[in-house]
Amino acid sequence: MTAIVLEKWEEAAAREALLDLCMPQRFEKASELIREGRLPADGLSLAAHGPDGRLAATVRLWHVSAGPGRPALLLGPLAVHPWFRDRGLGAAMMHDALGRAADLGHGAVLLVGDESYYRRFGFSSAKTSGLWMPGPFDPARLLAVELKAGALAGARGLISPTGVMAEKPSLDALIAADLKRSA
Repeated sequence: MTAIVLEKWEEAAAREALLDLCMPQRFEKASELIREGRLPADGLSLAAHGPDGRLAATVRLWHVSAGPGRPALLLGPLAVHPWFRDRGLGAAMMHDALGRAADLGHGAVLLVGDESYYRRFGFSSAKTSGLWMPGPFDPARLLAVELKAGALAGARGLISPTGVMAEKPSLDALIAADLKRSA
């Protein structure tokens, strides 16, 4: 089995290429509106690599509020390169991501996906009927799992981003970082 590790910032281009391959319409989804301009939650950007070192899978989790004053995480996107599908890598990424989120003390994880697939990880739509997302979304595909009992009890309201805003580095900062790495 491929090891699952924390994603490195140097993998951003490979991650984006993998997401483009697996999910070309991801920018049209409501989940992307929530992630846009934000950094993923610390310690919850994961990667898996194939035997040749290339990126085989990626998953990230993002800080959100599941209605006022109710912290949660939004999982996604999860992508597995077609060469590595049907080997259990997607399931391994899910188990690892949820385990790390629980270990870090998070109470709940939300995602948009097929309940028939995500049910095996504990996700269902039972706790999301009072929640909605910005932009168009299918309420039947809005799923959640509680990592702490009661974390989503009575949750109502808009799912909104709460994570750290991403800073756009200046060209000078990018060049300085590249020179420092190559020195």
